[in-house]
Amino acid sequence: MQLEVIGIGGAGCRIADAIRAAEPADHSFLTDVFVFDTDAATLQRTVVPESHRHQYGQGTGIDADDDLERRFEMGETHAEELLEALEQGTPGESDAFLVAVGLGGATGGGTAPALVAALQRRYDASVYVLATLPADREFDPDADAGDTGPHSRTTAAAGSDEPPRPTAASNAVATLERLEGLASAVVCFDNEAWLRPGETVSDARDRSNRELAGRVAAVFAGGGGESDGPVAQNVIDASDVERILGNESAIVALGYGDQDVETKRSRFGLGLLPTERDVETSEAVSAVETVVRKGVHGKLTLECDPETAARGLLVVGGPPTWLNRQAVAEGRRALQSTVGENGVLGGDAPRPDGETVFAAVVLAGVESDRLEELRAADRAA
Repeated sequence: MQLEVIGIGGAGCRIADAIRAAEPADHSFLTDVFVFDTDAATLQRTVVPESHRHQYGQGTGIDADDDLERRFEMGETHAEELLEALEQGTPGESDAFLVAVGLGGATGGGTAPALVAALQRRYDASVYVLATLPADREFDPDADAGDTGPHSRTTAAAGSDEPPRPTAASNAVATLERLEGLASAVVCFDNEAWLRPGETVSDARDRSNRELAGRVAAVFAGGGGESDGPVAQNVIDASDVERILGNESAIVALGYGDQDVETKRSRFGLGLLPTERDVETSEAVSAVETVVRKGVHGKLTLECDPETAARGLLVVGGPPTWLNRQAVAEGRRALQSTVGENGVLGGDAPRPDGETVFAAVVLAGVESDRLEELRAADRAA
């Protein structure tokens, strides 16, 4: 499928950059990448071509310290302007839109609901939101004081050089509420859960964005993008993605697992004339089962119980000799045992030059305690 990515605000622009960098050279899935922000300096730091950057909001009297409600108003005012900026590309050729935004701030969160609504009105395509949730230390200076919670860290927020954002939790909750009924689905990435001990949010930013972008690329590039290589035996297309993500603003978590595999062998043991290695069915099945298990039960973009998911999507990729039908079918059954047989789709994504078998897992309609934690922080603020 072909995806149009739009980054809004500082966090959204950085994520859009990372997704652009993660696009496989031999398996294109991006129609265009655009970045929108009120700050010209943020736009200049991106690697997106200048024709696909757009600054908005000048002369409105709204600055970075204004509250989210004013930013919602600004989003309504400038939504059509942003749609016109998209015409520098080919938005009508996209199978879906992905709007990337950081929910802790006001710029992206304030603009996203209006832009999503405008995209839904103008184009006959799904509009997904890729939303990062703020870390506790961004809005709670005492978040690291103890070591008792599931997201506790070892470095106090007071030791960070990042300015506090006391309204970050409230902004996230309010924006999610606005997106309800507008976004086709909301893919969440929880910054707090991805911080390592001693890391600040800025320390982790590039690594976290790469992790998130890699998962996005594995799902959407594995779903029938433009490939110069072997064709998948079971292609996941835009309608399949839409069926799993839905159109009712489901909360979505992404999982990923991989394993290095041996792809070449040398004749006569002399290191000469490398050839494609024969792969036993049992070996391929074992590798696929391993990466699917990592994808489902490993680190998700949003902590949740996979069994709460209403639907699931599995993309298994890697060297074609490792992707026999039985191996992929076994992987799909492994996901079905968690999510349920009626709500799972699966496909393969051949990567002839790859040396890794991977599984990208989409869990749609999940329930997460993390969202309730942010609501509680909002109520306590």
